Order: sequence, then C-alpha cells, then structure tokens
Amino acid sequence: MDGFKKRLNESVQFKLSFSLSLAILVIALVAGLFSFVSAFDEAHELQDDMLRQVAALFDQQHLPLTHFGDDGRAKDSDEESRVIVQYLANGRKVTGKGETGAPLPLPITLPDGLHTLEVNGEPFRVLVKTTSNGERIAVAQETGVRDEIARDSALRTLMPLLILVPILLLIVADLVRKMFRPIASLSAEIDQRAEQELHPIEEKHLPAEVRPFVVAINSLLARVEKAMEAQRRFVADAAHELRSPLTALSLQAERLAEADMPDLARERLRTLRRGIERGRNLLDQLLTLAKAQSALDRPESPVSVQDVYRRVLEDLMPLVEAKHIDIGVEGEQDALLWVNELDMIAVVKNLVDNAIRYTPTGGRVDLSVAEEEGRAILRVQDSGPGIQVVEQDRVFAPFYRILGSDQVGSGLGLSIVKAVTDRIGAEIQIGFSDEVTHSGLCICVLMPLAKPL
Repeated sequence: MDGFKKRLNESVQFKLSFSLSLAILVIALVAGLFSFVSAFDEAHELQDDMLRQVAALFDQQHLPLTHFGDDGRAKDSDEESRVIVQYLANGRKVTGKGETGAPLPLPITLPDGLHTLEVNGEPFRVLVKTTSNGERIAVAQETGVRDEIARDSALRTLMPLLILVPILLLIVADLVRKMFRPIASLSAEIDQRAEQELHPIEEKHLPAEVRPFVVAINSLLARVEKAMEAQRRFVADAAHELRSPLTALSLQAERLAEADMPDLARERLRTLRRGIERGRNLLDQLLTLAKAQSALDRPESPVSVQDVYRRVLEDLMPLVEAKHIDIGVEGEQDALLWVNELDMIAVVKNLVDNAIRYTPTGGRVDLSVAEEEGRAILRVQDSGPGIQVVEQDRVFAPFYRILGSDQVGSGLGLSIVKAVTDRIGAEIQIGFSDEVTHSGLCICVLMPLAKPL
C-alpha cells in the first residue's frame, strides 16, 4: 500500500491514469445504476400495459373464459407468461389455491385499477376492470415472474456498458502511456549521453507542456559547456605559458652541465634536469588532456590501426631501447576506423607508453588488432605487474597513481585514454595478460569499424 501511495504521488503518468480510470468507473457505476433502475421500471410499466391490453381485449371482444383453463391461465401458454384471468362474481370468493381448478381467491371488493396483493403467500400484480356489460374481471400475474423478466431486461441494457468500460480503461491507459512516451524517450536519450555530449536537446517533437523544461535544460547544458570549455582553455593556456620557462630552464641546465663543477653539484644538477623533464612531460600531457576533452573535426577518411601502431612505435623507440623491451605488433591484420587520427594516436601512444614504463627491464609488450561483431579490438598487453581488480576502475581518474609504484609519471595517461574513448564512443576493458597468476596488464579498446561507402 505504501508503494502504491508513493508511486501515486511521484508519477504524473500513473496519477493521470489512476484519476481517469477512477472517474470512468464512478461515471460508469452511476450510469449503470441509473440505466438498470430505468430499465427495471420501464419493464414493469410494459408488463402493466400488457395486463391492461389483456383486460381491454376481453372487454372489446367479449371473450368467454372458455379460452382459458380452469385455473384462469391461457391454454398452451409458456410458464413465463403466467397471466391469470378470472371473473369477480358477486358474493363469490374462492379460498384455497391448492384446490384443483380454483382461481385466485381475490376479494370482490377490490376497486378498479392496479394492485399488488399477496395471495396464498405469493405476491401478485392484479388489474381489476369493469367491462362494458357490467362484469368485473381480474387479470393477475406473479410479481416474481415479472421481476425476473424486468431484471433480465435491465441486465441486457447493462451488458454493453459492462463490456465497454474495461475496454475504455485499457484504451485510456494506453493513450496516457503513449502521451508520455516522448518524455520517456527524452529521459533515455539524456541518460545515454556521454559526459562530453552537451549539445542541445531537440524540442520540436515534444509536447508544448514539456518544452519549457527542455529549454531550461538546454540553457543549463550551454552554461555547463561554457564552464567546461573555460576550464579546458585555462588548463591549456596555463600549460602553454609554463612550457616556455621550463624550456628556458632546461636549456640553462644543459649549458650548466658543460661547466666544470664538483661531483656533488653535478649529481644535484642531474636531479634538477630530471625534475625539469618531468615538468615538461606533465605539461605535454595536460595539453593532450585538454585536447582530448574538446571536440575535434569529423574525420574525412578512415584511419588504419597498423599505421597508427607504426607511428607510435617510432616515437617511443628511444624509451623502448633504453629499457630493452621486446615490443612488436602481433599478426598483420588491419582495421579501418572512422575516427580522428590524432585521437587514435593519443589513445595508442598513452597505452603503449604506460605499458613500457611499468614493464620491467627486458620485459615484453605486444600490440594486436582484431575484428569481432562489427567492432575493432585494439589490444595492448605487457609483462608488468598489472593492475589489481580493486583499482581497475580508479586508474582512469586524473593524477591517480598506484600505491607502491616507483615509476616516473603524472597519472594522466589513462585519463587521456578515457577522455578520448568516451568522446568517440569506444569502450575500454582492463584485464590481466596472465589470468592464472593475475600478472601483466591487458587493455582492450573496442571501436566501431568504418562502414564502406
């Protein structure tokens, strides 16, 4: 009951359906009761008219009672008619209906007109009439039969209403559901949007009552988009402005390294240069993240995954050689993707760079691509320690780094990958290269294949 009240208070659709259904039921109940009573009374009026017509027939045609049986009922008549006709003789009154051939024991003092009497324990409707030749006749019918006929007639008038009301309730529920379908579709559309999809909601196909809310939501989306764009622009501008002084510091450190200095000073200089290099890498990744979070132009041609792999490996080869990593592309299968080439390079480069940095010296990094169910599966796996299950959902957060890791980095690589894949509609899956020992990292990126023109 509490659930019903909660749904009634919270759901406009349910409240409207319930209110309309309740109104229809109340109106149908009142109309049915009025129709039943009217039909019941009308049937009784028709039966009284029948008694009058029988009496008028006897008066006009001067029919003798030989047309009727000894009990006053018409010969060969069905049981439902049961109309009794008898004379009210002067001073004669028959008692005991159980006597064979005895008519109804009606008192001769009954005035002309319609009467409801109880005769021998049974109610009768009796019409008394004085004929033109001075004789008095009584036309009677059992009220039980009359009521049964009237009730059946009244119920027949209710049958269309009893059939149509449930159908009407179903039609009302269906119409209300269809009226609210655009709102449900709008809710599903907004719920399925990615974080970066802040374009306005189409309002032409929506009801006029809902459009003000859609206009307000579109206004809010526009403000959110401006705020996010300002934030991205601030990050990009700050990173760009910091790049110049860091480059100058790096050049000054290189010149300082050429000067004669004690070993202790040279060691501190190397530490300074590593810090400057980490700062430059961080700025580069901040710029990449800002670009990944902003929409790029629609690609004009599909991108080859093998070409992207080759370009990324060429850029990262110095890091590979420094750690003696065995890296390569498995197989020769290629896939064409309808995405921006810069997005593809950003995704693959950050995944491969992350794999190289966390793979021990002399380890292995494998790249591959496959096609399955209309999607390309880009797989990057390494022989490093991997990411434990409890942390697999947290590694995509900006600046998040796994505890206990001694690798140099900013914690933005996987955040960039997540930002790009969310924007282009791709899916990321994280697992282990070796599922038995739970070691090694295996990241799969699922992207839709380019459709042939």
